[in-house]
Amino acid sequence: MRILCTEITPYRQLQARAQAELGFELSFIQRDFQTTQRIAATEPDSYDIYDQCFHNLDIVWHWRAVQAIDIERIDLWSEINGLTKHGRIDLTAAVAVGDAPVSRLYVQDDQSLSSMPTGKISMLPTAHNFDSFGINETASGIDVDADVHSWSELLNPRWFGRVAIVDEPAIGVFDIALAARSAGRIEFDDIGNMSVEEIDALIDFATELRDSGHLATFWRTTEEATALMESGETWISSMWSPSVVALKSRQRTIRQAVPAEGYRAWHGGLCLAHHLRGHRLDRAYAYLNWFISGWPGSILARQGYYMSVDGRVREFLDEDEWNYWYNGQPAARPLPDPSGRPAIREGAIRSGGQYWKRASHIALWNSTMDEHNYLVRRWNHFISRSHSLPQRRRMG
Repeated sequence: MRILCTEITPYRQLQARAQAELGFELSFIQRDFQTTQRIAATEPDSYDIYDQCFHNLDIVWHWRAVQAIDIERIDLWSEINGLTKHGRIDLTAAVAVGDAPVSRLYVQDDQSLSSMPTGKISMLPTAHNFDSFGINETASGIDVDADVHSWSELLNPRWFGRVAIVDEPAIGVFDIALAARSAGRIEFDDIGNMSVEEIDALIDFATELRDSGHLATFWRTTEEATALMESGETWISSMWSPSVVALKSRQRTIRQAVPAEGYRAWHGGLCLAHHLRGHRLDRAYAYLNWFISGWPGSILARQGYYMSVDGRVREFLDEDEWNYWYNGQPAARPLPDPSGRPAIREGAIRSGGQYWKRASHIALWNSTMDEHNYLVRRWNHFISRSHSLPQRRRMG
């Protein structure tokens, strides 16, 4: 089976056990988000399973690059939690704006996608998380939990020349948008689905930040984000959990903020390629069922990600790990990363606390907006100009 995926999937830690338990070989094709989406849409015969995010689903579904998944063939469908099935983790939480997975989860008779339950789904919900930005507490001398409470912190002059943003138009642009809105610089009718005029205002604002020297650089992979923070080139940055775990394993004091406005959330999933039939389709379903069976989720947990079938994950994490990663309790001992290396110090508490609390505090979901093509053109031009500018002297 050929699995087209992004770096969300730690396939090097998963591959051997998956092949042993499934009884067939797996080939992982790992690319960045934009490249993965392009391949998925334009080369649908080159892969069997598409491992991506719900906000990257619309294009491949529009081109019929993937096929509907029969819920009856998903063994643990009844155990998948409400975050994707209903749009919220429990009835007390609101459904956040943007591309909430439930909005495109169920396949209707006319092949459209919506939140109305049917017997077929577009993508099997898997890994997910609630992101914000990370700060190097050691280099900056800032106590994040005590002193940082808003997305507007990305605009604070104390970070001049030390700010990095992820280079992905369906993700990084929202970090800037949340900061701009929180600081009262830009208002949006719908921050998850901006108009052309709002996109123009936002990119113009980002250009001001770049040209003034406030924004230092942009990154595409967790390795790049980790290296920028480790070197001291950046002190505050869009941050994904694997970078935080990697930096902690290297004895760096990195803390993710808990913005009062809420997190920018994302949700991954698995799709079946349109061409699958017969025994190859059977194998694909076997992989989907294996991926949510519990053990893969424990590997993802050790890099800071959650799994849609959290009850099964608990069976493969020891009590100390479960209490830290899901329950938000202090680490009772040093805890390992996905490769088994010590990463989390004894006594550390996960930023934001317990899973269910974090899942109830979402500002918006990563989104592919109606004007996505226009956004991509403006974003790519903005990024290309960023690379061509000379490096500025940083303050601090």
